[in-house]
Amino acid sequence: MAQVSSNKRVAKNTLLLYIRTFVILIVNLYTSRIVLEVLGVEDYGIYNIVGGMVVMFSIISAALSNSITRFITFELGKGNKDKLKQIFSTSVNIQLRLSLIVAIAVEGIGVYFMYAYMQIPEDRLSAAFWVLQCSLLNFIISLVSLPYSAVIIAHERMNIFAYVGLLEAALKFVSAYLLFIVAFDHLILYGVLLALSSLIIRLIYGRYCSLHFKECKYTAKLDKNLTREMFGFAGWNFLGTGAYLFNTQGVNIVSNLFFGVAVNAARGVAGQAEAGVKQFVNNFTTALNPQIIKTYADKNYESCFILVRQGGKYSYLLMLVFFIPFVLEADFLLSLWLKEVPRHAVIFWQLAMLGTLIDLPAAPLTTLAQATGHIKKFYIYVGGLGCLVLPLTCIFFFLGMPPYTAYVAYITVYTYLVFVRLYLMNKQVGFPIRVFVIQVLLRVAVVTAISLILPVFIVYIMPYGFVRFILVASVSFISIVGSTFLFGMDRAERKRIKSFVLNKIRNN
Repeated sequence: MAQVSSNKRVAKNTLLLYIRTFVILIVNLYTSRIVLEVLGVEDYGIYNIVGGMVVMFSIISAALSNSITRFITFELGKGNKDKLKQIFSTSVNIQLRLSLIVAIAVEGIGVYFMYAYMQIPEDRLSAAFWVLQCSLLNFIISLVSLPYSAVIIAHERMNIFAYVGLLEAALKFVSAYLLFIVAFDHLILYGVLLALSSLIIRLIYGRYCSLHFKECKYTAKLDKNLTREMFGFAGWNFLGTGAYLFNTQGVNIVSNLFFGVAVNAARGVAGQAEAGVKQFVNNFTTALNPQIIKTYADKNYESCFILVRQGGKYSYLLMLVFFIPFVLEADFLLSLWLKEVPRHAVIFWQLAMLGTLIDLPAAPLTTLAQATGHIKKFYIYVGGLGCLVLPLTCIFFFLGMPPYTAYVAYITVYTYLVFVRLYLMNKQVGFPIRVFVIQVLLRVAVVTAISLILPVFIVYIMPYGFVRFILVASVSFISIVGSTFLFGMDRAERKRIKSFVLNKIRNN
């Protein structure tokens, strides 16, 4: 009964987040089109690479952010209200101190690196400097907001998360529109407007949490014991977040050094398109992750393992719905979206989507590792091996290979990491490897193979255009749904689906 209740909660929260994401995706895609049109390829590339430098300095804070989310969700699952208050205030105080450290690092190392080594046209260095300042302010505001958004997610108030997300998208749209009507350096103006948008969102989160959650009563006191405990958890999480940042922003910087800002513009476009699609899947995992942590905290390990397997399988299949038509029709979609498609953007997007798809089945295993609280060994192996993407990319570029080989390095490493994560969680908590391989990996492989047949055939026989895209999208969706029911689900899942449909028919 508890499992059914948790599934319903996950489904409800996922639906709310899907509505949010659909609207945000449309707004963001149109906004990106405007921004690229107004800024141009060169300035868009500058914004992407300079803004990414700030993210590189957030490696420590990103690791701690995961720690904060885990601690809040875990204690909420145990029902420890007093500990929750301590965790919240300590989290905010830690983030404030880290903000100061990041600011000093960016103003020192970041500014020097930008002027000394980045391939930025000389007449745009001044604008790039102010973009760096705005990106830093944007980052600090987002950093301090994290404990508040973590509380909202832990309480599973996804409706609030959805509403604020819609407002954030609206603010980004207004920011892009103002580029047309305000006579000022567009690159600098865009950075300033995004920073102001982040500030508004921060104030809204803070006000809501202080009114609705008792634990969100901030005190300046820093609990030293709790700080050590959270940093101990975050210390090993650092390897995982570090690998991700090296593999994204680190590769961005290396790409700039070898190929210039035009490639950064292409990576920016591909990354934004991928992130928009990926957000649909992230909605599912955002709703699911608190349940994984809470069931583990409650020592309900069987339900926890089921949630991990279902999360891996269905997040992959959700991504597959977008992956097939978007990869097969990437050229058409990017030309429809943008007036000027940067060189390499098509292949970058296709490979980025493939990398995301491959990583998804094992992603809930990371949440399970965080739920245990014992993540030292997990992140030593996963984070350490994940960091191989950057040196592999450098080797490829030194050998004279094209820019897209950075994504090839990512796909290679993260395919291997699926099995590394599975092995580690088997050793740590007894997570069943054989069941995961059969119920998740084998089933999604069969569904993928079957679902590709007709869409690939359509692309081969039909001329390029809107009609072909609609047909490919429709056929791939039908193929995925049908093959998922026949081959992607086990007998119990098919029985529940049949029962649900029959009950709906009878009630109507």
